[in-house]
This record gives sequence, structure tokens and C-alpha cells, in this order.
Amino acid sequence: MTNRERFAAALSGAPTDRLPVVEWASWWDLTTTRWESEGAPKITGPDTLQNYFGLDPLRQIWISPRGKDCPAPAHYGAELISSPEDYEALRPHLFGEEELNQALDTASEWAPGHQRGDYAGWLTLEGFFWFPRTLFGIEPHLYAFYDFPELIHRINEDLTAFHLRCLNALLPVWQPEFMTFAEDMSYNHGPMISKELFDEFMLPYYQQVVPLLKEYGVKVLIDTDGNVEPLISWFQEAGIEGILPLERQAGVDVNRIRRQYPTWLMIGGYDKTIMHLGEEAMRKEFERLLPAIRSGRYIPSVDHQTPPDVSADQYRIYVALLKEYTQMR
Repeated sequence: MTNRERFAAALSGAPTDRLPVVEWASWWDLTTTRWESEGAPKITGPDTLQNYFGLDPLRQIWISPRGKDCPAPAHYGAELISSPEDYEALRPHLFGEEELNQALDTASEWAPGHQRGDYAGWLTLEGFFWFPRTLFGIEPHLYAFYDFPELIHRINEDLTAFHLRCLNALLPVWQPEFMTFAEDMSYNHGPMISKELFDEFMLPYYQQVVPLLKEYGVKVLIDTDGNVEPLISWFQEAGIEGILPLERQAGVDVNRIRRQYPTWLMIGGYDKTIMHLGEEAMRKEFERLLPAIRSGRYIPSVDHQTPPDVSADQYRIYVALLKEYTQMR
């Protein structure tokens, strides 16, 4: 099977020769800097480290609603807007054509290799919790559901129109195996908002975008950190089919999810915090994941970016074990 065929089959629960061997999250710069000091090459293309470590290539296109001339927040999590007037002033820097055209150029460049099956494809769109948060700032965003409900709807209406415009242009050119809505709307103890707020401010917009993705056979996943388990039924109502990264530190248990949701798609789940402890600890973690691996519709991978306390040699051990356990179906 090609990389593309294998990835599509794994997400569909169809028979495969083995599961994909992927690192879904791009590596931290601190991690790659360490590995370079230990002999790894500098990243010069989308598959540099995948080829070096023997991983299956997975290429991502992320379409941002913010143009290159969009002002940056004063610091991470700071606000760009605090009123409807601020949004109107910022809007000329949002939802433009430049980001879409860049995505189309990349998709066209990658299309021949994708069609050959050299790599699997992944598209990311910014979600209906994530994007308003980038405008309001982390804390003010949570108040905005009550202080500026009409503005939240206005932003998500504009975002929906942007997503549909992008998908109608991109999907005839390039059909990735899966996509993620970037959300990050959960933390270690569960969701950051109530089901009532989700139903009012997010669900209607998912329901407009998800059907178009499914028309083109794209599997639809959510990217949200923390304890995601209470949100799965919410996302199912929106037509979402799966989730990543399934962070173990937040108490997420892929085996428990599989028992409750037999067809739910999962990517990630491997506890990144034990990788520096050596082969025995890494093998024990794979053994924990083995029931989910054998259940299907699950692609084991690190539950977020590999941290810089993991050496290149330790990462090679992890990849060797990943190859071993992705054969155990």
C-alpha cells in the first residue's frame, strides 16, 4: 500500500498491511536544535526529519483567516479587539485571498506526489472557538460570549463564509485524507465552555462547513488539547468524526474512548512525557495503547510535540517501537 492508501484505510477501519508511522505534530525548535547537535539534518523541506527517522510523510496545509498584514497581539493571548468597532477596523486584514492563493499554490505543487501516494495530506482550518479567541484574547474571549454575543456570531458567520470559499476552491484541486478544526477548547479538567454555549455559538457553523468536507471524502477531526472526553458527544452532533492529540497528562484514555465510541477516529494518545526515560518505559506505554491499536480507526502517535528532553537516539528507539506496534493489528 502507498502512504496515502494506508492512511485513508486506517481512518476508515479498512484492512491495512500496517498502520501509518507518523509524527502528526511538527517538532519544537528546541527539540530540532538538540537533534541537529546530535547529527540530525537541518529541516529543508516538509519531509526532512520524516525521511531521516524513517517515518511516513504527512504534509499539512493550514489556511489562516489572518492576512500577513494583520496586526500581531502585544504578547501571546493578548487581545486585538475589544468592541464591534475594533472588529470592523480589523476586518480588512482578515479573510483575504492571499492565504487561500498560497494554499492553492502549495496544493498544486504537492498534488503529483499526493496522487502517487508518496504522502498523506492534512488540512487545518481555524475553528469557531479558536479564531474568536485569537481576536479577543484568551481571557476576554470567555467573557465575550456574554458581553458581545452578537459580535461572536458575526465573527463566526464571516469565518464560515471564508472556510466555504476556501474549500470550494481547494478541494477540487487537493483532497487531503483528513482535516482538523483547530480549537483548543478543553483543558485538564474538561471543556472551557458549556454545552449551551457550544450549541449556540459553534454548532450551527460546523453544520454548514462539515457537509462540504464530507462530499469530498475528507475525514473531519477536531484538534483540542486537554481532557477532550466530555466533548466527544458534542462534536458528534456537529458531524465531526474524530479527534487529536488525546493528551495523557490530562487523563485521556484512548481505550476508554474506544469502548464508549467504537467508530470514533483517534490520532495521538502516546504519553510524550515518558519518552526520555528509555526503551522499557516507552514499550510499557505502547502496551497500554495496544487494545486501541488493535481496535482500528486509531493511529498511535505522540500526544503533542516531542519535547526537547528526548535525544535523537531516544527518538530512534521510539520510532522503532512505533513500527513494531503498528504491525500488531
